[in-house]
Amino acid sequence: MEILLTAAFALLGAVLASFIAVVAERAYTGQSWAQGRSRCDSCRTVLAFRDLVPVLSWCLNRGRCQHCGSRLTFGYVLGELALGLLFALGYHALGVSLALLPFLVALCVLFFITLYDLRHTVVPPVSSLLLLFATFAFAVLAHEDQASLGLSLLVAGAISLFIFLLHACSRGRAMGLGDAPVAFALALLVGSTHAFPGLVFSFWIGALFGVGLLLGRRGRPTMGREVPFVPFLAAGFLLAYFTQWNPFPLSGL
Repeated sequence: MEILLTAAFALLGAVLASFIAVVAERAYTGQSWAQGRSRCDSCRTVLAFRDLVPVLSWCLNRGRCQHCGSRLTFGYVLGELALGLLFALGYHALGVSLALLPFLVALCVLFFITLYDLRHTVVPPVSSLLLLFATFAFAVLAHEDQASLGLSLLVAGAISLFIFLLHACSRGRAMGLGDAPVAFALALLVGSTHAFPGLVFSFWIGALFGVGLLLGRRGRPTMGREVPFVPFLAAGFLLAYFTQWNPFPLSGL
């Protein structure tokens, strides 16, 4: 039964990731996400149901459109796998409980923000507000008393203020303004125990990406290239939450 529930949550996450990817791609472009069938980006052929099964369709078609043979982006599959895995991990961490629902909603909104930030390097304010509502609802349900909830809010506020100061002091060059509310929501989602490690992991992952970008530039200029930070925030905070890893055990954090 446990295995079946885990598979069910993983499948649900993958299906929702496929839908959210369409919404993120069409958002603020004039296209309706509720109307219009999915099409191949190359030949514009309307995709059938067999072409839209998460992960499986990509594997069966060997990563290509079966109509024109053009190569399909692996990023879609990676997103489906990622959200499916996060849904399964969320179920294992929280079980079937009231707190699980806002947690999964927060993951979906975070997934949308990440995709949109990767595409446009900006965080839509409405999605940030939805993320804050979902994470606050989760925090209220997950904390046992008002004192622990208050501490989580205090830590989340401090982390958000730190991100905002980075943005203000660098005049937007080091950090976007939209990263501050996302950091607040993520700190609230993971709780006071994992918030600081999550922030540190975010900067570590971002630094590793930056080094890889420099090593792989092959003579091409990289200075001034805008890199979205929300994906690093999401990866860092969720890594801290699901692994329970605190690299600063002696600090009491």
